[in-house]
Amino acid sequence: MVNTAVNIGGIPLKNPVIAASGTFGYGLEFSPLLDLNDLGGIVVKGLSLNPYPGNPPPRIIETTGGMLNSIGLQNIGVDAFIKEKLPLLRNHDVAVFVNIFGHTIEEYVRIARRLSEAEGIAGLEVNISCPNIKKGGMAFGKEPKQAGLLTKRIRKATSLPLMIKLTPQASDIADVAKRVEGEGAESISLVNTFLGLAIDVDTAAPLLSTITGGLSGPAIKPIALRMVWEVAQKVSIPVVGLGGIASYRDALEFMIAGAQAVQVGTANFINPTTCREIIHGIKEYLKAKHIDDINQLVGSLNLPGHETTSD
Repeated sequence: MVNTAVNIGGIPLKNPVIAASGTFGYGLEFSPLLDLNDLGGIVVKGLSLNPYPGNPPPRIIETTGGMLNSIGLQNIGVDAFIKEKLPLLRNHDVAVFVNIFGHTIEEYVRIARRLSEAEGIAGLEVNISCPNIKKGGMAFGKEPKQAGLLTKRIRKATSLPLMIKLTPQASDIADVAKRVEGEGAESISLVNTFLGLAIDVDTAAPLLSTITGGLSGPAIKPIALRMVWEVAQKVSIPVVGLGGIASYRDALEFMIAGAQAVQVGTANFINPTTCREIIHGIKEYLKAKHIDDINQLVGSLNLPGHETTSD
C-alpha cells in the first residue's frame, strides 16, 4: 500500500488531486460521470455576494494547446450556493473548497463571513487572479501590498483556512506569495490563467466579446510549473499547483517542483474523468518506484551541480 494523503493548510486530503474552480461546476454536475468520493478535493465555481451573470458570448475560444475563456465568473451567488448546492455536496466524502471573489475588499469579507456560518466547507480559495472582470479580481493580486491587505482583512473575518489563488500577471509572484503568507494564508494556489487575445482574420475582430480572455490548458504548463517552483522555494506554507495538468505525469512534475497538491482544470472539459485517471496513475507510479509516501516527492527536484535554499 502507498500513502497518497496530503495536508493542505490543516485540511487533510485523501490524495493530492483537486478539481479546479470554474472547470467543475459546483461538483454535482460531474457526479454522474465519476465518483466524487475518489477525489482529494473540489473547488466550486467562484462565488460572489449576489448572483452574477458573467460576460456576454462568445466567451470561450479554442486555441492551440488550450483555450481562451472570458466567462466572467458567472455564478448563483453565495446564498443560493449554501441553500441549494452545499447540502448535496455534504453527502460526499470529499474536501469542498469554495472559491470567492469580490469587486471590493468589503465584498470579499462579507462572503467569507457568510460562508463561515455554513457547514461542510473545508476552506476558502480566495480568487485575486481572475483577468475577466472589470474591477476586483486580478487587481488585488498584482501587487504584494494589496494582496496582503486583502488577505489580512479576510483572515480577520473567518476561521476557515484560506488558500490564496495567485495571478501570473503579478509583478513578482513570489513576493505576493510571501506577503499573503505573512498575513495569515494557510496555503497558496497558482497559477490562474494568462491574459491572451485571439483574432478572426476574416473580420479583423476579436473572437471574444471582451476582446481578451484567460489562456489555460497544456500551452501554459511550462510557465506555470516554473512559477510554482519559484514560489515553493520562498514560502513555508503548502503550495497547490495548477496550469495545464492533463495527466498523472503532469501532476507529478508539479509535486516534484514543490507543490503538495495539484488542481486539474481545462482537462476536465476534454475528459470529465481526468481527475480519477490522474489519481490512479499517481498510485501506479508510486508502486513502480517503490515510494510508500507521496509526500516524499514534494520538492524533490534533482538539480545536479545546483543548490536550492529556502527563505
